[in-house]
Amino acid sequence: MTVIDPRTDGSPTTLASPVSLADRARADGVRFLLALFVDLTGKPCAKLVPVESADELEHEGVGFAGYAVGAIGQQPCDPDLIAIPDVSSYTPLPWVREGLALVHCDPHVEGRPWPYAPRVLLKAMLAKAAGLELMAGAEVEYFLVAKDEDGTLRPADALDDGIRPCYDARGLTRMYDHLTAVSTAMNALGWGNYANDHEDANGQFEQNFAYADALTTADRVITARYLISMLAEQRGMTATFMPKPFADRTGSGMHLHLSLWSDGSSRFPDDSDGRGHGLSELAYRFLAGLLEHAPGMQAVLAPTVNSYKRTGATSTRSGATWSPRRATWGGNDRTHLVRVPDGHRVELRGGDGAANPYLALAVALAAGLDGIDRELEPDVTHERPELPPTLLHAVDALRADAVVTAGLDAAGPGVAEYFAGLKREEFLDWHGTVGSWEHDRYLTAF
Repeated sequence: MTVIDPRTDGSPTTLASPVSLADRARADGVRFLLALFVDLTGKPCAKLVPVESADELEHEGVGFAGYAVGAIGQQPCDPDLIAIPDVSSYTPLPWVREGLALVHCDPHVEGRPWPYAPRVLLKAMLAKAAGLELMAGAEVEYFLVAKDEDGTLRPADALDDGIRPCYDARGLTRMYDHLTAVSTAMNALGWGNYANDHEDANGQFEQNFAYADALTTADRVITARYLISMLAEQRGMTATFMPKPFADRTGSGMHLHLSLWSDGSSRFPDDSDGRGHGLSELAYRFLAGLLEHAPGMQAVLAPTVNSYKRTGATSTRSGATWSPRRATWGGNDRTHLVRVPDGHRVELRGGDGAANPYLALAVALAAGLDGIDRELEPDVTHERPELPPTLLHAVDALRADAVVTAGLDAAGPGVAEYFAGLKREEFLDWHGTVGSWEHDRYLTAF
């Protein structure tokens, strides 16, 4: 086992493999464990458990009042959620606080996995893949921002004001301390961070790590958001994964690179592919399933009111939005919903920074498997429909798609309708507010 000694520079140290959570934590000098899970919106919820209680945590879990958690399908009268840790997800985090580690948990209620818990939901969907394993990589984009004295939001780097700042070496260098701290942590944890770049908008960055099985990747997305946020706070900045924090700038995506494997080998590549993309028939059918169910997936991939200000944008300061508006596909072309960079994967580009990675991967797998089961073919000539223009339209599309709702209900019925109801209420709550746009447009118009 590779562990991190927080008293050093963070470089990995190989020790004899401990068995228990407590042994792992003590070997790393960990004093406290964050027992963490997320609700359906992706909000990280945790209790801080001292290492002296690690054995109790591992074998009995730790309790939460489910209704207080947020969007996780409970009322105040319901029994406690008991978060049971997955010891294999144990992650030391000395870069955040010396002596701190995190472990992802599966919430249970009265001894059974809770179907409204996103990690439980994804595990149930993965079990339905009939001998196929979903592998996934995730591109996590985010902004580093600050507020002026009058409350105006701006990039944390005041010098980052170019019209086309993407890949700007100077902007990268000014954020060197933050970016390298995140990179160092990712690599010490064995994630394989291989690139860190300034994205298309002012103050926007992306830090890439290697693909893994879908559950591990989803865990790492949640851990990365936490790690990035905490390290940004240490430097007086706010890291935001909000899809569109600035109206005139590119928004933040969470693109998913997907492939199916069996017996340790990918089922996607095929050198004899006559269509020119190097994909197998199984891969094309999986891809066709993503296209077929794209409207229904969008409420999960782009789950906020703000999301549709990203996908609905027609222009930005840089000249491109990088956000697909139709369910199209093609080769190495970033205007499509599904891009085929090479024969080893397809890239689903509909997700944004607000997407819950567990839910996103669950519905993508459900859609892709439906394409395989029905032997669908991706049609390059048919005019594909536009993606939903608002969250309300996306909720309607979700409710109308039996495959996507079944993906959300993988661990038990009712989750899809509960999620759709939450998102409809979110839209109507926003719709009921009055803001500056309406004042500017209507105050003296009549």
